[in-house]
Amino acid sequence: MVSSLGLTGCYYGHLASGQIKILWRRQPIAEARIDPSHPEDVRELLTLVDSVRHFAIELGLNVGEQYTSYVDWPGDRIVTTIVRTRAGSLESVPWWFPMVGHLPYKGYFDRVWAEAEAERLRMTGGYDVCVSGVTAYSTLGWLDDPVTQPMLRRGAASLVETLLHELVHATAFLKGEADFNEGVAQFIGQQAAIQFFEERERAADGMSESPLPTSARVRESIADRLLISEFTIEFKGRLAELDGRPDRATLRAEAESRARAELAKIPLGVLDAERIAEFARLSDACLALRGTYIRDLPRHARVLASLDGDLVGMIERLRLWANESRPSELFFATPVTGSSPQAGINAID
Repeated sequence: MVSSLGLTGCYYGHLASGQIKILWRRQPIAEARIDPSHPEDVRELLTLVDSVRHFAIELGLNVGEQYTSYVDWPGDRIVTTIVRTRAGSLESVPWWFPMVGHLPYKGYFDRVWAEAEAERLRMTGGYDVCVSGVTAYSTLGWLDDPVTQPMLRRGAASLVETLLHELVHATAFLKGEADFNEGVAQFIGQQAAIQFFEERERAADGMSESPLPTSARVRESIADRLLISEFTIEFKGRLAELDGRPDRATLRAEAESRARAELAKIPLGVLDAERIAEFARLSDACLALRGTYIRDLPRHARVLASLDGDLVGMIERLRLWANESRPSELFFATPVTGSSPQAGINAID
């Protein structure tokens, strides 16, 4: 017990140290946009942030002083996360944290430490472990989170979606409901990003202001990702049928090989299916991580449809669920009509 407490204290100290480094390096975005020490593409992307913040306010998201500063953070990630599953399982083994409850992942500012912990879990615990780089995270409104350089690396569409995703977390967070929280943030972030670029185009009225992606391209990219998500869910279902089989390892390898061949042939609009198939991370632990984000996307789409596409109404509904600590499953089972979350109840499942 003493050893365990010592390790826990060391881990939380590590998180505190990393967070302090981020806060210490912050520079107001108003200054960063004109700072010649930053590359031109960085300064151009930072000009989008105020527009995203104003758009998020219009949607009803909690914005406050979030994303008013910039951190020139090195590398391709802010945090490295690990997800673990037991041998032959497709479900993550969660960790428990104060205030947020159980989460399926554990994050480290130190990539070496994360990879060492992943190896320890494999060697001593027999776990399958998925190690992933994360470009952004939310402190759930406790701190004023900054924009970081890793958030800019994938371009304007990814930046806008990421900011809106994280602001959903800062607005409403159901304790111990990691799958629901990540799924609803991903869905709202995607739909809000499409609307953001549509409004930019209407405001520009055909006049080109900067090399931003069109709303059509953003929508098509998100549609591609949804197709990939649906395929991933279906593949995960195939693997679940192998549970308990003594020859699971052999059958799983064969199933994964077939899945990659099928994935390479998915008719995508803007993404490269063959490249995605080649680099897709289809281990048990990585499928568990993907499931956290994508499992409920179709159900969220049905909720939005029941609200006649009113994203503001969906965010109001989400806020209500968090404020009243309602069970997440009822979010899907009792969608409403109209824009008010208090309106009538109609089952759709």
